[in-house]
Amino acid sequence: MAGPQLRIIGTMSVGFEHLDLKEIKKRNIQVGYTPDVLTDATAELTVALLLATSRRLFEAVHEVKSGGWGSWQPLWMCGKGLKGTVVGVVGAGRIGQEVIKRLIPFKVAKFLYCDRNRKKEVDALGAEHTTRDSLLAESDFVVVTCASTPETQKMFNSVLFSKMKSDAVFVNTSRGNIVDQEALYDALQSGKIGAAGIDVADPEPLPTDSPLLTLKNCVVLPHIGSAVLVTRAAMSELTALNILAGLAGEVLPSALNV
Repeated sequence: MAGPQLRIIGTMSVGFEHLDLKEIKKRNIQVGYTPDVLTDATAELTVALLLATSRRLFEAVHEVKSGGWGSWQPLWMCGKGLKGTVVGVVGAGRIGQEVIKRLIPFKVAKFLYCDRNRKKEVDALGAEHTTRDSLLAESDFVVVTCASTPETQKMFNSVLFSKMKSDAVFVNTSRGNIVDQEALYDALQSGKIGAAGIDVADPEPLPTDSPLLTLKNCVVLPHIGSAVLVTRAAMSELTALNILAGLAGEVLPSALNV
């Protein structure tokens, strides 16, 4: 427990579920965080993870290293392409919108999104606002970029996975607690969905004996969405500026409304 002298907290992240907001509000402590500066890096990683999962890149690398690369076979290492598919984005905030922008050149047939409200800026990208259930039923790729809230925790459970296409690719770069990982394992292992790529887990780090790590159709990354040198430098600078402003009694450059 921090002492009564604590006046400002600077978190080098856009997420804040690791903070005790109730206690922070009670003690009138300011909080600075780092949204926006990591949007592009996380969107890039989301697209990279989607492609690595759908085109089975990690499986292919393993085959090369283990001697599995033999003579050419018509269907060997075949995956799922983006052209002509439907991509659904759950949570069309800053990162979700940037993911859509980056996927447009892949000749996706249709983009769907579900959010609390319809957003003009997302509609302008050619995406269609729809219900969550409709998105899950129609999408070939389901990309999760929503915030972690009490309402979204364990949102992706066995019920939602059962509503997805059997060959759907599920990608989560938001927060690990949005997904029921036992339900995800069951969906992948039983063929209820085709594959999954996750950059986040619950807990983190993911234990090495996690059942998810035994699956060929599940790609797990160690929460590296913002792991770009320029991005991390910008996050560090903004965190420092937030702290300095708080100590000086000035308005924080990027304040979290508690």
